[in-house]
Amino acid sequence: MLSVDEMEARIVRYGDLQPCRTAFIDAHTPGSDQKENFTIIGGGVSESPDQHVHIKETPGFNIGAAGQPPKCRNSLHTHRTAEVFFVLKGRWRFFWGRWGKTGEVLLEEGDIINIPTGMFRGFENIGTDYGMIMAVLGGDDAGGGVIWAPQVIEEAREHGLILGQNGVLYDTKKDQHPPDGIEPMPVMSDDQLALMAEPEAEHVVCHYVARYHDLMSLSASKPCEVIGATALIKDKPGFDVDFISRDSLDGNMHSSKRHEILMVMRGHWRLSWEGGSAVLNPGDTCAVPPGLAHALEPSMSGEASLYRVRNTDDRAGPTSVL
Repeated sequence: MLSVDEMEARIVRYGDLQPCRTAFIDAHTPGSDQKENFTIIGGGVSESPDQHVHIKETPGFNIGAAGQPPKCRNSLHTHRTAEVFFVLKGRWRFFWGRWGKTGEVLLEEGDIINIPTGMFRGFENIGTDYGMIMAVLGGDDAGGGVIWAPQVIEEAREHGLILGQNGVLYDTKKDQHPPDGIEPMPVMSDDQLALMAEPEAEHVVCHYVARYHDLMSLSASKPCEVIGATALIKDKPGFDVDFISRDSLDGNMHSSKRHEILMVMRGHWRLSWEGGSAVLNPGDTCAVPPGLAHALEPSMSGEASLYRVRNTDDRAGPTSVL
C-alpha cells in the first residue's frame, strides 16, 4: 500500500519540471542555444552536472523531455539504445542522415516516432510557440550517453564547449578544462561513419511513426499496442509502449509485475490505488511500481489520452533499421 504522499513522490508534474540549458555539447551553438532539457526518470544522457533528475530510480529505461522555442533545433546525434519521442506540444520536424539531409518527417501533437540506433538524428520546433517533446531512452544507463556527429563536436569547440572522454562537458568560457588524463571526446572515424544508416523518408514513416488520430481510433475499445514485438511499430527495445484513450480501460483495479510509466497526453485522468487517488494532468509523468493494484479512468468529460510505457525482458541494446 502507498500513501498519497508516497505516490505524489512518484508523480512528476508538468509545472514542476526543472529545465537545464547547458545539458549538451551544442548549448552555445547558434540555433541550438535556447533548448531546454528535462530529466524526469533516470539519469538520462545529460552531459552537465547542472541537470536536475526528478526520479533517480530507473525501471529499465529513462524518461526525459526537450523544450524548445520556434526554430530551435537539437543537433545530429545517435544512441546505443532506442530513442522514442512523442509530441506533447507544438509541431516538430525530425531529420536524419550524416548531414541531416537524408530524410525528414513532420510530427503533430500526439504523434510518436521510434528512432532506431545506428543513424544520426536531430529535431526542430517548426511551430509558432514553445514546443515540448517527451522521450523514452532504452536501458538503465540510457546506452552510455550521446554519440555526436563530427561536425557538432567541431562546431561546439568553436563556441567554447569541450566534451571529455569521461562524458563531462567543459565550458572554456568559464575557464573549465578537462583534467589531466582526460582527453576530448574523439570524433567518429570514416569507417564508423560508413556504417551509419541512411534510410529513406518513406521507410521511416512506414515502419517507425504512428499518428495520434490513428491511435485514437485503434484504442476505442482497448489499449493500442504502439511499440513492441507484435505492435504497430515492431521493435523490442527493452520496453513496450501502449496508447490509452477514454474507452480503452474498464476502470477496474489491476496490477502488473512490470513498472508502468503513465505519460498523459490530453485530458485529466484519475489514478486510484489501495491507499488513495490522484489526478494526472497533461504533461504529467507517473511511475506506478510493480505489484500495486490500481485503476485508471478519465476524471472529466472530453478528449483523454495517454501513453503507457512498461519494461520488458528484452535486452535494451541496439535496434536495426528494418
